[in-house]
Amino acid sequence: MTELRPDLAVIARNVAAGSRILDIGCGDGALMAVLRDEHGVDARGLEIDPDNVAAAVSRGLSVVQGDADTDLADYPDQSFDYAILSQTLQTSTRPRVVLDDLLRIGRRAFVSFPNFAHWRVRLSLLWGGRMPVTRLLPERWYDTPNIHHVTIDDFRALLGERGITVEKSWFLSGDKQTGSAAANLFAEHAVFLLSR
Repeated sequence: MTELRPDLAVIARNVAAGSRILDIGCGDGALMAVLRDEHGVDARGLEIDPDNVAAAVSRGLSVVQGDADTDLADYPDQSFDYAILSQTLQTSTRPRVVLDDLLRIGRRAFVSFPNFAHWRVRLSLLWGGRMPVTRLLPERWYDTPNIHHVTIDDFRALLGERGITVEKSWFLSGDKQTGSAAANLFAEHAVFLLSR
């Protein structure tokens, strides 16, 4: 498999071959290209950054410029097997609405996000008193696109409130998978496969 960011690799391994997917916040289309080329997936994308849209289109991918906060309402119900939102939920203005739209548009949804309750984040705040800058959260607080600092436990609570089913979850520390028991403390990133 082509080298992907760890959360994208998890998603790529778990999307059924031949599926129809919508990758929201698809970046340069790296995941879509792997799914198309290695799994025979019919992949479509939505991306806000025009340079990323151009990069994805240059790979021969079907990507349109748009914003998850406003443009998901235009997609018909159940038009995809999977809606994918990788490291985009925390950048959205209305995460609950985006999450509901994902599960309206797709029969199932993958959501991945950085866990702001990871022990390194907590330690940085405790000892340094400042928002952390790490390998996986490389921007300073004033440059970050993250506007909602979500934790795994926060996300699980939101899913419970919205009546959303977790079919499967993966917790990543660096490039390796970690257990779910203390994921809120030890996982840097989380990936959830969801359904209604």
